Amino acid sequence: MGDAEMETSVSRAGCSQDQFFNPILTMGYQVAAILVLSHAFQLVLKFIPGPIAQILAGFVLGPSVISNIESVKKFFFQAFALDYYEAMAMYARIVIMFLIGLELDVAYLIRNLRRAFVIALGGCVMCTIFAFAITKFIFEETTAEGNQFLMGCMIAVIMSNSGSPLVIRLAAHLRFATTDVGRLAISSSLISDLYAVGVMIIVSRNKKEKSKDWISDGFLTLLIIVTVVVVNIYLAKFMNRRNRNKKYLSNIEVCIILAIIIGAAMAVESIGYSSIYACFFIGSMFPRGGKTIRTLLIKLTYSIHNFIYPIYFGYAGFKADLSVVYKHIWRVLIIVLVILLSIGGKITGTLAACRSVNTPLNEGVLLAFLLNFKCHVDLVALTVGQQNGMVVSQTFYSLMTCSAVISSIILGPLIAYMVRRESETLGYRHVALESQDPDGELRILACVHSPRPVSTMVGLIATSRGSANVPITPYLMHLIELPKKTKTKKKMMHPQKDYEELNDEDDYGGNDVVEINEAVDDFTAETGVIIHQVKIVAPFTSMYEDVCEFAEDVRASIIIMPFHKHQRIDGILESGKVGIRNTNQKVLRHARCSVAILVDRGLTAGSLMASGSNSLQHVVTLFFGGTDDREALGFSERMGAHHHINLTVIRFLPARDQNVEVNVAQKEESVLMAISDNERENEIDNNVMTDFYNKYVTSGRVGYVEKRVNNGTDTASALRDMSEMYSMFIVGKGGRGHTTITVGISDWEECPELGTVGDYLASSDFDISGSVLVVQQHVPNNDEEDDIDIDEDR
Repeated sequence: MGDAEMETSVSRAGCSQDQFFNPILTMGYQVAAILVLSHAFQLVLKFIPGPIAQILAGFVLGPSVISNIESVKKFFFQAFALDYYEAMAMYARIVIMFLIGLELDVAYLIRNLRRAFVIALGGCVMCTIFAFAITKFIFEETTAEGNQFLMGCMIAVIMSNSGSPLVIRLAAHLRFATTDVGRLAISSSLISDLYAVGVMIIVSRNKKEKSKDWISDGFLTLLIIVTVVVVNIYLAKFMNRRNRNKKYLSNIEVCIILAIIIGAAMAVESIGYSSIYACFFIGSMFPRGGKTIRTLLIKLTYSIHNFIYPIYFGYAGFKADLSVVYKHIWRVLIIVLVILLSIGGKITGTLAACRSVNTPLNEGVLLAFLLNFKCHVDLVALTVGQQNGMVVSQTFYSLMTCSAVISSIILGPLIAYMVRRESETLGYRHVALESQDPDGELRILACVHSPRPVSTMVGLIATSRGSANVPITPYLMHLIELPKKTKTKKKMMHPQKDYEELNDEDDYGGNDVVEINEAVDDFTAETGVIIHQVKIVAPFTSMYEDVCEFAEDVRASIIIMPFHKHQRIDGILESGKVGIRNTNQKVLRHARCSVAILVDRGLTAGSLMASGSNSLQHVVTLFFGGTDDREALGFSERMGAHHHINLTVIRFLPARDQNVEVNVAQKEESVLMAISDNERENEIDNNVMTDFYNKYVTSGRVGYVEKRVNNGTDTASALRDMSEMYSMFIVGKGGRGHTTITVGISDWEECPELGTVGDYLASSDFDISGSVLVVQQHVPNNDEEDDIDIDEDR
């Protein structure tokens, strides 16, 4: 009798015990199928970017294609399965938006908020106008019932939202996320989605307007977000102190943080508001610096990029159901109309907005197409509208979902083609420091092999920023030699991306990682400058490739490499591994940006002080002339603006009565060309120094001295006289042509990669108390030289 009653109760519930578990099993099969299909599409269809391939895989697997077969449909669309899919999609959105907030360049968004807001709003407003213009037509053709205004709002959400996760992933996949266009597109897409969320709130709250007060619920939602932000600040500080001698947080601590985020998101959802931007704001306000955010980025980035994103995008494609079109072909016109008006609205509004903020036309067109991506807020709005019963028409929801999915699938390859076509604009274009605005953004990549030079490196990063209001994006790369016994090369090209294991027993880096992290965390706490950490594990033979490739990816203006020698307690420079020197030489040769080598004498000179220090550091720039010295001067301009740097520029000039030496063995044409080149370089040097003098010296911001010397011996004597006066010497590597004032400065050169003057300053024979920074300006088409024959005067 009891069994019969149990069976009856189960049947009344509408499912059996087996059916309860079936959705979980089918969801696993579905996820596996999406991952396999997306990889297959990427292999076969090379022109389709990865995120679009994932949407296409879900689309093919869904009811539009494969699941249109009855047997497959029964397998994937069992009772209660859709509820599980929606729940998983919601949890995926929570962690995705939290990660987007963690990774967001908040400083860039604040600096360019007006531009991003105007561009996003222009496209959204036009799309909203077009949406309400076609609402009556779609309402009648789909025989919908309900509120026509709310249908217009849902169409407006579909046409105006920009699918920010898809934009971010596509920009990273096509390698233009660090360009100005890429960062502007990401910022504008986030604002467009915020606009769409605002419209969606109208849809989601309309039914409850009689039972709940919008203002009180909104205040409660804001209170939850603020409370979580404050809790995260104190929790991050506590966990940073608790794990001071560890590399990363434990898994339990990470789960505690994620539980707080998910709990807050659920609370916001239960109130009746979308948690999409609640999670984003919580992530963007999470404390930067320290082991907490470092561990979260490592854990979340790998799992989300490799598993959650493919499933999330695949599920978006899976929701599209073209079966409603098969029997009524005329419904294709509605899909086409929505897609065309969405694209037209974005192009019209975005281009008009770009013109008002002085954005070039080609960039405006690319932004317009990028902001046309869907499959994010729009799918949520359709689900909410369907659940609330604002518009009763399954045909409408199916057609709108198909419009969003098909639009993204079409635009993916088109944008990939546009990015390739605009490679000259979006590709890596190095601008020499001497030509940059000192108040413009500085993107710098500093490399270390051990914790020893980290203090000087981060101090150099802080002072190279100049004034406190100048934007800077610094990266600190930890270079680790891959042991010879390990045959597989490991590259971690994402901030501290340890893919295999994240524990203190990790062999790569050992305790050096802890010391470097501590130095960076202390620096960030003191100065407020966020340093993005990167780890590279590779053999010395190919390590330069990873350095140069990453520098191009982040659009670095300059790479700073550590010298292969380090200073002992007695002041003697001791040689390190030969591979470090070889890596420096190869980076000097192959890098497509300026390169500097830092000879760190921190044990005797003390490292360059960070912004929070009260010490005044005396820095000197030695100017002999030529491209590299001008680049060193451009770098020094920024340092001179720092309030803890006292900069002096010393220009070495030939004695007034010195004659120009001419080699009579040379042909007359070669002599004339050499003289012409020298005269042109001297003219450029004079113009640069005149501008520098008028801008900085006359105002008293920088000291300036001219020294007349006859030969290299006089130059060496002058350098020895100032050896104890400065904490850092900055000089160009070479590029001076033939000049007698550096010839014979020393008997022989031990390190040609430092140039004539740099080698002399770094030699053991030269008793100097300051560090040395040797700068080389990038010269295109300079790949013919041998690795170890990098000459000092190119």
